[in-house]
Amino acid sequence: MAKINLKGVLVGALALSLLATSCKRYSSDFGDTNENPNNITKPILGALLTNVLSGISGTANYTRPGYYCQYFAETQYPGASLYDLPQLAYEGYYSGTLQDLQTIIDKAEGNNNMTAVSRILKAYYFAFVTDCWGPVPYSEALKGAGASTPKYDKQEDIYKDLFKELREAVNQFDASSAIQGDIVYGGNATKWRKFANSLRLRLAIQLSKKYPAAGGFAATEFAAALVATDGVITSNADNFKIDYPGGAYQYDWYNTYNGRSDIGESATMTGIMSARADNRQSMYGSSNLGVPYGRQRTYIDPWQQANGSWARVLTASLRTPTGSATVMSASETYLHRAEAADRGWTAENMNTMYQNGINESFAQWGVAAPGASYFSQPTVVLSAAPGSAANIANIAVQEYIAAYPDGYRGWNIWRRTGYPTLTPAQDATSASKQIVRRFTYSQSTYGSNAAATNAAVALIPGGDTQDSKVWWDQ
Repeated sequence: MAKINLKGVLVGALALSLLATSCKRYSSDFGDTNENPNNITKPILGALLTNVLSGISGTANYTRPGYYCQYFAETQYPGASLYDLPQLAYEGYYSGTLQDLQTIIDKAEGNNNMTAVSRILKAYYFAFVTDCWGPVPYSEALKGAGASTPKYDKQEDIYKDLFKELREAVNQFDASSAIQGDIVYGGNATKWRKFANSLRLRLAIQLSKKYPAAGGFAATEFAAALVATDGVITSNADNFKIDYPGGAYQYDWYNTYNGRSDIGESATMTGIMSARADNRQSMYGSSNLGVPYGRQRTYIDPWQQANGSWARVLTASLRTPTGSATVMSASETYLHRAEAADRGWTAENMNTMYQNGINESFAQWGVAAPGASYFSQPTVVLSAAPGSAANIANIAVQEYIAAYPDGYRGWNIWRRTGYPTLTPAQDATSASKQIVRRFTYSQSTYGSNAAATNAAVALIPGGDTQDSKVWWDQ
């Protein structure tokens, strides 16, 4: 799915706001938003923030990693799900979203809250980029034209600095600075702190493969985030969610099916849901007939023609121009807390956190809470004693289910834990025929910054291939 870019047409983006705010308020906040904020002497910081927020669902609805984690299956034009070379450029994130956020930070003129929000969002985007590619420019990035060939930083160093950025951002908020252009939380600093702390939980749990021990680096960061100012997201009312207004600014999954029929919910995903009698499937797909995953066009085209009721991604009532994209949820934070408790990172009640996470996910999707029989299933239940491999497997699968349709999240969960157990594409075209572990650097990246890119490749065990693992996956 293409990354949303609303730059230069921010008037429509303002309609995304859920705030009960008058047009006069928008006029005073943003001035003439028909002007491109990157092409004027003094950028309109609120317009830049609106632009960033209105495009963030491009990561939460990114289909390529969704093919790798088998949320989705291609129908007419299989390629990504057959593991064709993901030789992709990361530079667009730097020249677009990340540069907008850096501009806000550079030009905030003492507005602590605008700066804090921008630092939080930079951490989110840098985590996304490094999770996809591994080593990427960080410490020398966004420095202007004089630093056009920045060095690449190790993923370990990037992650550790992201924790610092999030800690400092949470402490930077004040009681008076206005957050202009905020179409997610309406300028509510408390909710932004909750999001930042919840993002710290996500990043900490992502390091569980590298730092599994209780009392280790990841466990310490996780525990600190739980008790940071304003805590973490515990209610769906505080979810980080983008609501689309329709018209010129339509929900990604509506656009995906607007004249197209080349992607469906995979049979892998419908099978996982069916095996657990999970009623969220009524929201996750238009039917229970999942599309066979990882098959060549000569197989999948006839199958599609013979099975007209195959599952589109999301039920039709959610694939409207005015749909919503969730980036961070209460369900995610509770399930991370359940996993942390199982690992001995915290003293929280594992089962309480686990059931809260599942119940919040059902509520998020408007589905009635599951009964006791759901939680007693062998593929769902947790043992009374934390620390078992079976517990991690069941928690990880629930994290994976709750993250749908965020393919980036699903891919991260699978790479980190190995769950759910996935079978590579039957008709894979890559040499190894294994599920892709990372994006490779693009030819344009080598051409524009060859020395630094080649130095980065030397940091990756196995080199610049789609089978090599990023640092936290090793």
